[in-house]
Amino acid sequence: MDTAPEQGSSGPPERPGPDYTEVQQSQEFGELRRTYRTFVFPLTIAFVVWYVLYVLLSNYAGGFMGVKVVGNVNVAFIFGLAQFVTTFLIAWWYSRFAAAKIDPKGEAIKNRLESEHGTRGDA
Repeated sequence: MDTAPEQGSSGPPERPGPDYTEVQQSQEFGELRRTYRTFVFPLTIAFVVWYVLYVLLSNYAGGFMGVKVVGNVNVAFIFGLAQFVTTFLIAWWYSRFAAAKIDPKGEAIKNRLESEHGTRGDA
């Protein structure tokens, strides 16, 4: 039975990596998480309420949803289109928010870790 010989320290010396538990408990990461949550949670709740309202109105307010607005376009059709519009608006709004508020904070944490441990994350 052939076994490969054990290799000594032929590679670069191992550096200890960052302590991610310490990073998670840092004030900097807490601020990043708080920034994210203050935007995402209220917006998610608002969208879910808006969606449930649409479903409930569709099921229990047929008279209202069937009101014709223009030609054969009724309130239900407008609400349905508004669901798509709000979905895309929320995605656009979040991407702008993330680029302006979340990404810089995350990048600062990443840069600090890389400078402390002499590593690059894009290798």
